[in-house]
Amino acid sequence: MIKRSFFGLAKPRFVYESLDSPMTPERIPMPRKATLHFDQPLERRDALLLNPGDKVKTGQKLVLTEESEDYVISPVTGSVSSVSAFIGDFGASCTAVSIDVAAEEEIDSGFADVSGDVSLEIAARYLQHLPGNPPFKALTDPRTQIETIVVTGLDPDLLVATHQQIVQSKVNAINRGISLLKKMTHAKHVIIALPQKLVKRAGGVGGASGVEIRIISEDYPSALPPFVMKEVLGKVVPAGKSSTDMGVAFFTAEAVAGVAEAFQTGQIPTTKTVTVIKKDLSRMLVEARIGTPLRDIFAICGVTLNDRDRIILGGPMTGSSIYSEDYPVGPETDAVMVQDSAAVSLVSDYPCINCGECVRICPADIPVNMLVRFCEARQYETAADEYDLYSCIECGLCTFVCPSRIPIFQYIRLAKYELARAEGKIEAEEEAPVETTEEGAEETVEESQEETAEETDA
Repeated sequence: MIKRSFFGLAKPRFVYESLDSPMTPERIPMPRKATLHFDQPLERRDALLLNPGDKVKTGQKLVLTEESEDYVISPVTGSVSSVSAFIGDFGASCTAVSIDVAAEEEIDSGFADVSGDVSLEIAARYLQHLPGNPPFKALTDPRTQIETIVVTGLDPDLLVATHQQIVQSKVNAINRGISLLKKMTHAKHVIIALPQKLVKRAGGVGGASGVEIRIISEDYPSALPPFVMKEVLGKVVPAGKSSTDMGVAFFTAEAVAGVAEAFQTGQIPTTKTVTVIKKDLSRMLVEARIGTPLRDIFAICGVTLNDRDRIILGGPMTGSSIYSEDYPVGPETDAVMVQDSAAVSLVSDYPCINCGECVRICPADIPVNMLVRFCEARQYETAADEYDLYSCIECGLCTFVCPSRIPIFQYIRLAKYELARAEGKIEAEEEAPVETTEEGAEETVEESQEETAEETDA
């Protein structure tokens, strides 16, 4: 929701739309085919541990190669049908594994055999890809020492209600999960960050001893970790650093509830809660197995896609366009949004007019009008060294207010990605690889990134 001031020079106010009461999520049937994404590139096929025809069970830990530390958890029982290269954001080389789902489900016992050991090591080995994407990998980094855990119950983007649903419907699981996290991490402080309205509706949450409930504003982007760090903890995250570098780990309510469920049942949760934002901006909640193609969700939700409609993974402010209904639900998929072609605000190559709207609305006080010029020109080092690239918290407000329709948010994301790749942190192709859409049209990844998930008036 947007609240505009009567005075033209004042900033427009963006407000999170609260969930008045828990909704009943629509249960999406088991898919016939599930697809899982590995972050690592597909290289030597003779070294693969997963090949077509291999049988997998629900909850089984899947690894591509013996040398790899990356893994995913199979959300279904069936047989591997294909292992193929997949192009992720900004041309990142990834691997897609498709599984034909069997009629009868079998549960893998790997996690059950070790679930009696409630430790950070076991959590990192099996629960890194729980629904909600808990940061266990960062927690096991010997260079970090976590003293504070923050559980966020408000969704970071507008119109999304996934975290609000979990915090209102799984109070007991969240409390149990917090107790387990305290035991695993030895964190000194646990904070639950909620808006005032949600505190009243989620009675009993945070009932464990030593847990504090802190109130956060309903103004966007108050739920983003950098904002919570500043407004709730009184700590400013330095440019180029993360909250974990400062001893603070952020968990979503869904991830915390998943930790409790996993250790209580001995089974790794494989069902994700997703907010579906329809063309008319109405929303509904669904529960789907990880790996379910979006087309299955659209069919149940009554969403019809027409030519030039846009699918956005995420919310209206920070979501990214995807180009196929076969794209799967992932552990991090909190929302999927569909825009009617008539409502799509296309980007343009119109130059910056120095109106100052982006600078005025930026919550990090960055000279966005100068920053975007260097990002457009691919002078990323200058953008980082002289114009505060790494101070950007990636809220998307600058793109929303830009009258020239410059995709500022995506330019900034691309700049950060390219700098990380140059530093050897990310493996990717040197040139933008060719991607084939469902209709057979070919486009480069670089071109596809220029078509961003433009924001709508909520």
